[in-house]
Amino acid sequence: MYIDSHCHLCFPELAGDIDGVLARMAAAGVSGALNICVTLEEFPRVLALAERHPNIWCSVGVHPDYPAGSAEHGAPIEEPSVERLVQLADHPKVVAIGETGLDYYRLQEPLDWQRERFRTHIRAARLARKPLIVHTRSAADDTLRLMREEGAGEVGGVMHCFTETWEVARDALDLGFCISFSGIVTFKSARDLQEVARRVPLDRLLIETDAPYLAPVPHRGRTNEPAYVRHVAAKIAALRQLPEQEIATKSTDNFYCIFNILC
Repeated sequence: MYIDSHCHLCFPELAGDIDGVLARMAAAGVSGALNICVTLEEFPRVLALAERHPNIWCSVGVHPDYPAGSAEHGAPIEEPSVERLVQLADHPKVVAIGETGLDYYRLQEPLDWQRERFRTHIRAARLARKPLIVHTRSAADDTLRLMREEGAGEVGGVMHCFTETWEVARDALDLGFCISFSGIVTFKSARDLQEVARRVPLDRLLIETDAPYLAPVPHRGRTNEPAYVRHVAAKIAALRQLPEQEIATKSTDNFYCIFNILC
């Protein structure tokens, strides 16, 4: 069995066919998924879906792609506070804080608001005693620096949809974080990332889709969904010359461990 450790089931591409998504997930041997929150406005939908399905869990957080004062569906984005995040995380189906982190790819400095938001999430995770879901893009040095400064290692978590170097992976591993691989690892152009996938310790490895984005080969270019996470496992197994079931079992065990879920 497989677990999709990071997907966005409440995004429009999937939400309109959630019964079909879950049925295809089950048929593919994917036994569960972590539905990730990206804004506080979205959180009630994210939590409601997790409450309806025993094999769906969720997180709470605000993604770094949403600038302060921006809007989602016409409504202003609520800037999270430590207290608000801790309050919302106090639910058995909320197993993580995030998606949080730093993303310098599209946005221009000054990005002090983004760095402060990341610090807020780390502080909330430490108070709530729940792991972090960390997003980093074109910002690895600052991401790791803030994680160290704020004591993120006390709670650990996941470097999701990892695309950085082995050196960044090693530093995150030293902080007690797992490394999660998405469909990108199946792309022909991802040779450096494939080398990282060969080297990450098996007890610190997770697989994900980041659905509805980044569909793996052979579904590249289509809407992604949790059923496709098995292709990520298959690619990592091939890279490491291991049985696919070993990657499936280890990544599933790691998921339950890092998110403190009793199965």
